[in-house]
Amino acid sequence: MKKEEFDGRLLLVTTLFISICSIVYELMISSISTYLNGDSIKQFSITIGLYMSAMGIGSYLSKYVKKNLFLKFIGVEIFTGILGGFSAFLLFMVNIYTDIYDLIMYIIILAIGILVGLEIPLLTRIIEENDSNIRVNLANIFTFDYIGGLVGSLAFPLLLFPKLGFVTTAFLVGTINICAALLILVRYNKYIEKSKQAFSFAFIAFFILGFFLILGGKITTEIEEGLYRDDVIYSEQTLYQKIVMTKHKDDLRLFLDGNIQFSSKDEYRYHEALVQIPFLYSENHKRVLILGGGDGLAVREVLKYEDVEEIVLVDIDPAMTELCSTDPQIIALNENALTNEKVTVLNEDGYQFVENNTEPFDVIIVDFPDPNTESLNKLYTNVFYNYVKANLAPGGVVAVQSTSPYYATNSFWCIHKTIKTQFENVIPYHVQVPAFGDWGFNLAFNGERARKELTVETKYLTEENMDGLFAFGKDEMAVLDTVEINAMFKPQLITYYNEDVENW
Repeated sequence: MKKEEFDGRLLLVTTLFISICSIVYELMISSISTYLNGDSIKQFSITIGLYMSAMGIGSYLSKYVKKNLFLKFIGVEIFTGILGGFSAFLLFMVNIYTDIYDLIMYIIILAIGILVGLEIPLLTRIIEENDSNIRVNLANIFTFDYIGGLVGSLAFPLLLFPKLGFVTTAFLVGTINICAALLILVRYNKYIEKSKQAFSFAFIAFFILGFFLILGGKITTEIEEGLYRDDVIYSEQTLYQKIVMTKHKDDLRLFLDGNIQFSSKDEYRYHEALVQIPFLYSENHKRVLILGGGDGLAVREVLKYEDVEEIVLVDIDPAMTELCSTDPQIIALNENALTNEKVTVLNEDGYQFVENNTEPFDVIIVDFPDPNTESLNKLYTNVFYNYVKANLAPGGVVAVQSTSPYYATNSFWCIHKTIKTQFENVIPYHVQVPAFGDWGFNLAFNGERARKELTVETKYLTEENMDGLFAFGKDEMAVLDTVEINAMFKPQLITYYNEDVENW
């Protein structure tokens, strides 16, 4: 067949799909590492850097591929599909059963990157050998490549990950790589040596990945069972986080992105300290704002006060508040607090709410997850606390969940110092919660304030034990004078937190 009769249009379409697969692998590995180890900036930077370098190595190695380009391109696609398809599964298994996660992650990134780096050079040379109009075809290849990158970068966070999760997404994308190889085998069979053997290999790979793709949901469930100590009774990947509930006997636990939020055995200790302490210092309780706290447990504590007229709960994830207002087990725990007539639930970003709100609150409870990502870190900055202060009525009080003063000492005192940039009086306190350990909070208000007597029913707090909440050991205060504040334009807290996590 003459070169001018060669039709390379399917190869261009193939370029689109392999580019989609490539960017999804990159984003997926970065996201898994962030999910398991935190510090998204570090994980994405390492993954992107290694991946791009490996692609360069692959491009360099392509010059040594001199014969049977079609066959070798198909082989690259098949191996990329197999390795990429099993990458998420392998990473989770390594994390659960070994201590060499980083090493295996680096190997997978480098291997996929080298294979991806081979794709475009081989594809370009295939077209060059069979079509003389290389100028146009080269432009088309890179056009489809860049478009595929855009499609993949949008599809992963908006469609694939929320709907399928990590493991099933990887199997699906790997299957797409194999499908690309099969399409090329069928369309360009006459150009390919040993096409029957290649077709058999590709079909076997397609069958294996397809089998695991169908079982993706079951595999994900098994992996989650390995990640959590107790039986997983509920699991949902939302647009914002992974929600998992576990249960062992009468101990119900809720996790967000793998981090425990409460245990039904002792959550009252945490929530009484979070809510009752600021209520004892506030002059009024009429309007209460809760930022985070979508489980409704803080709301339950607030509703103990008859003088509370309005509670506004702002939690970004509607799936979280829906679960905690409908699930019978959580309703029994939060006493159906989220459906109380005094409560207004707003599913929006807490930062934007305090930035735009103009109606002040008497008590503000800040109950966000720990600052283990950049998006959460923003909610612990001096600018954020300035907005919180602007939302506070005269005589009002703010309480902030502030991590553990024992396990995350640098983080705790960084939060404390950051709040002090906006409030005259900031009082740190902590409580022992068996599921968490020693857990800390910060109480903030302007002016002098005396603590009132406890008048509502509690399971842990008493007039006698409250003074102990404000006493800290020397080992918990050792870094007080050395930590920096967490500024919006210099987010120091994320560094402290990741260092603290590594140490504990």
